[in-house]
Amino acid sequence: MGLINIENIEMKILVLNCGSSSIKYQLFNMTSEHWEVLAKGGVEKIGLKGSFLKHEKENGEKVLLEGEILDHSTGIDYILGVMLSERHGCIKELEEIDAVGHRVVHGGETFNSSVFITDEVISKMVDCIELAPLHNPPNLKGIKAISTLLPHVPQVGAFDTAFHQTMPKHAYMYAIPNSLYKKYGVRRYGFHGTSHRFVSKRACEMLGVDYHNQRIISCHLGNGASVAAIMNGKSIDTSMGFTPLEGLMMGTRSGDLDVGAVTYIMEKEMIGTQSASILFNKHSGMLGVTGISSDMREIEAAISKGDEAAKMGMEMYTYRIKKYIGSYAAVMGGVDTIVFTGGIGENGDDTRASICEGLEFIGVKVDAAKNKGLRSKEADFSVSGSKVRLLVVPTNEELVIAQDTMEIVQALASK
Repeated sequence: MGLINIENIEMKILVLNCGSSSIKYQLFNMTSEHWEVLAKGGVEKIGLKGSFLKHEKENGEKVLLEGEILDHSTGIDYILGVMLSERHGCIKELEEIDAVGHRVVHGGETFNSSVFITDEVISKMVDCIELAPLHNPPNLKGIKAISTLLPHVPQVGAFDTAFHQTMPKHAYMYAIPNSLYKKYGVRRYGFHGTSHRFVSKRACEMLGVDYHNQRIISCHLGNGASVAAIMNGKSIDTSMGFTPLEGLMMGTRSGDLDVGAVTYIMEKEMIGTQSASILFNKHSGMLGVTGISSDMREIEAAISKGDEAAKMGMEMYTYRIKKYIGSYAAVMGGVDTIVFTGGIGENGDDTRASICEGLEFIGVKVDAAKNKGLRSKEADFSVSGSKVRLLVVPTNEELVIAQDTMEIVQALASK
C-alpha cells in the first residue's frame, strides 16, 4: 500500500462502516485545523432484493440509487462511482482519495488504538472473529474491497474496543474460572469506545478543563447503549462487556441479566444457544418489556396516552442508567462531568431529566429551562455553579476515525 506525501497537508479521507448487509460512508476533506464532509450516505440490503444506495452531497442534495448489490465490493464500487459521477459527485478522480479509515467492532486485547492496516494486522483481526462473529467479517470485507479497488491507498482500522483497553484487570475480569479467560479471552471488552473518547474530550474542550485531570461519566444512549467511567483521560470501566449485550437496558437488548434466568428460560422454552441469543439481543429490552417498539419516540408517545407497559419500560430504562452513574461515581471518588450522547442522549430531554433526578447527592443539578427542548447540539444544562457539569455532546465517531487515519498516515509518511 502506498503512502501520501507528508507535504500534502490536506487529505481526503473516506471513512467506511461495513455491517453484515450495509455500508455507511463519509468522505472528509481534512487539514490539521479544519475539516468538512464532502459526501455521506449508505448502501443497504447488500446481497438482498431491493438493495439501494443513499447519497448526500455537501450542499444537502440527496439521491437514491437502486441496483443489484451482491456483495461489499460491489457496494463500495457503487459508492466510489457516485462520488465520481458528474451529476452527484464530489471528486474528479479516485486518486483524490488519500486514505481510508474503517470502523472495526472488535480488536480484542491486541489493539488499544487505531492502527495502519497491514497483512499482519488483518491476520490478528481475523483472530478476533470469534469474539465478534456478526461484526468483524463484514469489517474485513470492506478492507479487502478497498485493497482491490484502491490498492495503493493506505488504510487504517479504528476499533470500538480500543479505548477501553485501559481498564484495570479487576474491572474487566469476570468471576469465572481463570482458565476460561486464558483459553477463550472471556472478559469485559466494552464497546462504543470511539464515541466515548470523542464526547469526553469534546466536553473538556467545551468547559476549558484538562482532559487528563477530570472524572467523566459518558452516557452513549441510542438503540445500543453504554456508560463509561473515564478518569484522567482513560476508560476505567464500562457497562458493555464480553459482547454488546451486557449492561444497560437497550432498544432490543436485555442488558444485565442473571445467567440463571438465561439457562432457566432456555430449558423451559426448549431453545438452543442461537435462539437464546436472538431472544436476548433482538426481542428484549424496550421492545420486549413494552411490546410496542424499540424506538424511544414511540414509547414516549405511548406514555402520553397512559400506556402502563411503556411507563414501566421507561422507568426501568432510566433507573438502570442511574445505577451505573452512581456506581461509577463511587469507583472514581466522585464525578466532575456527566456527558449525554447518542440519539436518545442528545434528543431526549425528559429522559435526561429522569436520569438525573435523585442524583443531587453527588452534586447533580439540572437547569430545567436549559434542558427542555435541547436537541442535537452542544450545551451545558446544569445549574450555573453546580458541582457536576451536565453536557449534551453530539457524537461524531466518523470524525474520530478520519482524524486517527490522518494522524497515522502522516506519521508513517514522515518516517
